[in-house]
Amino acid sequence: MIGKIIGMIIGLNISSGFLGLILGLYLGHQFDLSRRAPWTRSQRSSTNKIFIKTLFTLLGKISKADGRVSEDEVQQTETLISRMKMSADGRKEAIRFFKNGANSNQSVEQIMNDFVKTCGRYNNLKVQLLQCLLILALADNDLHAKEREILNSVAGYLRISSFDLERLIQMMSAQTRFNYNNNFNRDSSSASESQLKDAYEILGASESDNNKKIKQIYRKLISENHPDKLIGQGMPENLIAMATERTQKIQSAYDLIKKHRDF
Repeated sequence: MIGKIIGMIIGLNISSGFLGLILGLYLGHQFDLSRRAPWTRSQRSSTNKIFIKTLFTLLGKISKADGRVSEDEVQQTETLISRMKMSADGRKEAIRFFKNGANSNQSVEQIMNDFVKTCGRYNNLKVQLLQCLLILALADNDLHAKEREILNSVAGYLRISSFDLERLIQMMSAQTRFNYNNNFNRDSSSASESQLKDAYEILGASESDNNKKIKQIYRKLISENHPDKLIGQGMPENLIAMATERTQKIQSAYDLIKKHRDF
């Protein structure tokens, strides 16, 4: 749309009247198409490799931040690999990156360099990277000072504000506590105060928000996490399954709030 408007202006400057208008619309349409051109298989493969390398190197660095790699952190890393549906070769490579991150003295800047160049303009990839890092950092239900320092540094290179990072930490913390696999009674009369609090935090909403606002937040989150949309934005296929899990958590949190509010 922006391209068409700009194109109309350029076209009318080139040739006045109907011909200029048509020329401008054509140029603008081509500009708009180029802006949303689908990712090629080569681009997606390259992005996927850089994402995996950056993610697991940082995971290794975070796991060693408090002095040692704990069993919980190893288990969370294995779970993450499983959730990403990696092949046997992919798993070996991810573990190699993890060990390199845990044992090397690479700075966050060095680790982030390729990611920022290749993926830095795609918000969904930046947020997904932080979400994956938080899964590990919150494995022991606590964020140590050095882990937080690394996360702050990563967010800085991604140009994500400290406010947005803190909000993401709250949302991810709530997700680790919130079980959507029917381990709680979904009837509003039995939903605990803590479950409802977690449900609001998963949506990034407030208990003071009215029903209309809650619906708007929910619809926006569902739209942002739709697999087809994420694929179109270049998200690696390994991460689509995780995005689907996140959508399920969003849906479950919203369902609980709906039943509690009776709307």
